[in-house]
Amino acid sequence: MTANPFLGVMFHWLGGLASGSFYVPFRQVKKWSWEVYWLVGGFFSWIIAPWILASIQTRDLFAVLREAPTGALGWAYFWGAMWGLGGLTFGLTMRYLGMSLGMAVALSYCSVFGTLMPPIFNGTIVDKFSTGSGHWIGFGIIVCVLGIVVTGLAGMSKDREMSEEKKKEAIKEFNFIKGILVATFSGIMSASFAYGLDAAAPIADLSAQHGTSTLWTGLPKLCVVLLGGFTSNFIWCVLLNVKNRTGYQYFSSTLRQESPAAGERAPMLNNYLFSALAGVTWYMQFFFYTMGETQMGDYKFSSWTLHMASIIIFSSLWGIALKEWKGSGAGTKQKLALGLALLVVSTIIVGYGNYLGAQPAAQ
Repeated sequence: MTANPFLGVMFHWLGGLASGSFYVPFRQVKKWSWEVYWLVGGFFSWIIAPWILASIQTRDLFAVLREAPTGALGWAYFWGAMWGLGGLTFGLTMRYLGMSLGMAVALSYCSVFGTLMPPIFNGTIVDKFSTGSGHWIGFGIIVCVLGIVVTGLAGMSKDREMSEEKKKEAIKEFNFIKGILVATFSGIMSASFAYGLDAAAPIADLSAQHGTSTLWTGLPKLCVVLLGGFTSNFIWCVLLNVKNRTGYQYFSSTLRQESPAAGERAPMLNNYLFSALAGVTWYMQFFFYTMGETQMGDYKFSSWTLHMASIIIFSSLWGIALKEWKGSGAGTKQKLALGLALLVVSTIIVGYGNYLGAQPAAQ
């Protein structure tokens, strides 16, 4: 299949829309602890959806995984587990720095490390950025990071405009030093997903050899990487179930004495359905990500930048739709608009750089 970077950008935008939207169904989950609905959703996003869709869209899935090099399987699983740790600590980042500053810091690290580390590790970083197309992609990465920073500044500005009551609520656990350390850890570890996909490249090659269309060869990689992510999340959620005595919530609708809503009943069917919807929606970000990656040619490492930019674009648009920015001043809204514009432009620049890289005469 001939690379089509602009189609790849569209796939990455669809992935960003899925990632920016997945938490919306969780808002409909009632009277369940976080660790309960997170793990239920996780079964669908990390186990059920990847294996079902890979079985449908690819050839000889289990044969491909049996034939895959042990190193590729092991590293893909390992980096998936490390990515799981990054996702778990992302919540602590929000607690110590707040949503806006925390997301800006963590995603900046995640964007830069997830984009640059695979080619650095493979020893191809100089070659990637020494061409005209590489220069455009590097410029696009810089614009993306700038867009993340400006969007974060808009969030900080919004926080300053909160009421005194809300400020006191937010400042209660604010800890800049601890927050920066946790955000650094979270952002760097979350970038491990990109390392896992890169390590799993031989699995995609094997899938192609078995007759899978190029567009779907990334799906078997997701089965392995997400299995690693499921492992770390499963262990943490079960530990929280034990600590908080919330394990019964998976099976019983009646909330027990240790719950703030003791005696009330949880809507079990509703909770399972919306958790499942959230989980499948979350998975679709990487379903489209792997499709987009197949269209980026020799510069598929830039897919991570496109993914990060798209996530922030659509999550910010959801925030606007849900009136999270209501009451913000004109300056704050201008910063948000500028940040989103920079992120959109960065995806166009990176897509154009990939387009140049796909032209034989450009090399």
